[in-house]
Amino acid sequence: MTFALEMRGISKAFPGVQALSDVSLHVRRGTVHALMGENGAGKSTLMKCLFGMYKPDQGEIFIQGVNAAINNSGDAIAHGISMIHQELHPVQHRSVMENLWLGRFPLRGFLFVNHAKMLQDTVNLFQELGIEIDPRARTGSLSVSQIQLLEIVKAVSYEAKVIVMDEPTSSLTGSEVEQLFGIINKLRVRGVSIIYISHKMEEILQISDDVTIMRDGCYIGTWPASELTTDLIITKMVGRELKERYPARTHTPGDIALKVEGLCSPNLKSFHQISFELRKGEILGLGGLVGSQRTELIEALFGLRKVQSGTISINGQVVQIKSPSDAKRHNMALLTEERRVTGIFPVLSVYENTIIANLGRYRNRIGLLNERMAKMEAAQSVEKLRTKTPAVHTLIRNLSGGNQQKVLLARWLLTEPDILLLDEPTRGIDVGAKYEIYTLIASLASQGKSILMISSEMPELLGMTDRIMVMSEGRLKGIVESATATEQDIMRLAANQPATESREETG
Repeated sequence: MTFALEMRGISKAFPGVQALSDVSLHVRRGTVHALMGENGAGKSTLMKCLFGMYKPDQGEIFIQGVNAAINNSGDAIAHGISMIHQELHPVQHRSVMENLWLGRFPLRGFLFVNHAKMLQDTVNLFQELGIEIDPRARTGSLSVSQIQLLEIVKAVSYEAKVIVMDEPTSSLTGSEVEQLFGIINKLRVRGVSIIYISHKMEEILQISDDVTIMRDGCYIGTWPASELTTDLIITKMVGRELKERYPARTHTPGDIALKVEGLCSPNLKSFHQISFELRKGEILGLGGLVGSQRTELIEALFGLRKVQSGTISINGQVVQIKSPSDAKRHNMALLTEERRVTGIFPVLSVYENTIIANLGRYRNRIGLLNERMAKMEAAQSVEKLRTKTPAVHTLIRNLSGGNQQKVLLARWLLTEPDILLLDEPTRGIDVGAKYEIYTLIASLASQGKSILMISSEMPELLGMTDRIMVMSEGRLKGIVESATATEQDIMRLAANQPATESREETG
């Protein structure tokens, strides 16, 4: 059989770590081939070797049975390979169609861009794929999910024969996921091969033909998706059986730590009249669809957004939080959703990223940094959270997504917060790393910390929280008890429909 893509015996090492060891991948024409493994398993490194971002130390790549030399992304595109990256970096101030055709604008003559042709080509692509986005809109005005769809369209526009999709649904709603699957099925019929990377087991089993699993930089095996179950995938990924998806609840909510009353944004399209209570030792979930203004709400609680009216009380005292500095003084911490955009400092080390929110703790009386103490506590955080890194001086950008998330958690835990605001804390993280983060969150609640956690995964909300408050179109639609609520209850509220009366509390 001639495969659309073969990667044979690929090995790649970085200082202090063997990222890939003799890994092979065989992708059939016109199929969806899932690539799975824990964070740090080597999936992204393998795909970066395919796309010319890294040069393998050993191994060969064959496209349609022909040995292909791929030294950069231009070579990859020339060989019919396109890649949709997990982290999105569009040119925010340019239009949608300019982002789509960036670097290959149609020209009129030798010097001038043919805007009419670029517009028509964009419209044709959008119509073909069922995308409803204004080609002339400024890309910075789009939602994260729309930008994700734009990246998918861009990959298709190259007329690639192999398209790599790295966590393509991480920012998509349920209807947008179905739209993506429709696009994938159209491409499959055309003979295009899709390499699909995702940690969402249900998606993998729904859309894939074949599944390859990696672990610790090594190839574990390839199986028809029809022969796999969620439990089998998890066992093969982590090398052990994970009997529980969520840790046991050992915490008991106590007194009110945070009380929010009638909080309103000055932006009419944002949140309005939000009231709720968060108790000590409680994990309060925050659910809702994309656009429900969940992130905007917790950013306002942390002083990143202005509030027009309403009050915030901590331990019974009304407080004014107009900046993150104010929030930190009141022992609050915020883990943001987009870790690469608003979380990590990619050019800094694990050590520097860990201590950066708490520099005052390590300064002596004359303002000098006590590096010995800072490095010791950073190293202790690595050990406590079991962060996989060669050393604390390793650049954080070289870590997997799950390990970057652990560094960010360590950063805020060093500030010794009482109230933690977590925005999608396990987004894009594999099942093994998820469980470790779940265990840490549960442990913090057992210590009496108050946790407000946004999640778009309903099983996660139900499995990790004590109560779930659900927002829709900027308003709080209800609060349900996690122990008795169902996914249907949450979806009814998120879709602005009344939940089952017996399960709903007042906000």
